[in-house]
Amino acid sequence: MRGLIGKKIGMTRLFDENGHVVPVTILQAGPCVVTQVKTVDKDGYESVQVGYGERAEKHTNKPMMGHFDKAGIPPMKIIAEFEKVPGFEYKQGQVFHVGIFNPGEYVSVSGKSKGKGFSGVIKRHNFARQPVTHGQGDTTRHPGSIGQASDPSRVFKGMKMAGQYGNSKHTVENLEIIKIDKETNQILVKGAVPGAKNGMVIISR
Repeated sequence: MRGLIGKKIGMTRLFDENGHVVPVTILQAGPCVVTQVKTVDKDGYESVQVGYGERAEKHTNKPMMGHFDKAGIPPMKIIAEFEKVPGFEYKQGQVFHVGIFNPGEYVSVSGKSKGKGFSGVIKRHNFARQPVTHGQGDTTRHPGSIGQASDPSRVFKGMKMAGQYGNSKHTVENLEIIKIDKETNQILVKGAVPGAKNGMVIISR
């Protein structure tokens, strides 16, 4: 399988053989249970659907309960699909853990970034400040001009302005796996990943 579902534990640091500091993020990856094996004949494409984290039946609707009952597994909090590994036979109920990864490999991690609420253009789009002298009033952190006057007499869509910042899906690619702990199902990857502590992430390669 090409990836796992997990959650972000937090950040720490390690030291390499030369004594250099390596910032790492600890990810709890799996165990993930196969909930459905999709095929071209039945679904029009091939993939492996897996679930992570058990949830109470009272918090699961009837269609999803039927889906999990068919697979013979308890209800899961999060489900996601990954590409199949050619030649490997997948079955419902199979469990995958961090053993599918190896130190030194590079993975991509997707998660929902922290929500920062309504933010200005300096924080949201990395704008520079305006001059603080020569007639400037309280517009130091304002965006400045946002378009033309008589032509085209409107503001183009997508103009960078203040607004909602964060709370959206982001993917960080090519993160190196520094260490794997199979006993605790934890992966230590070099660098930062999106989201807050205990936020759900998708680890893929």
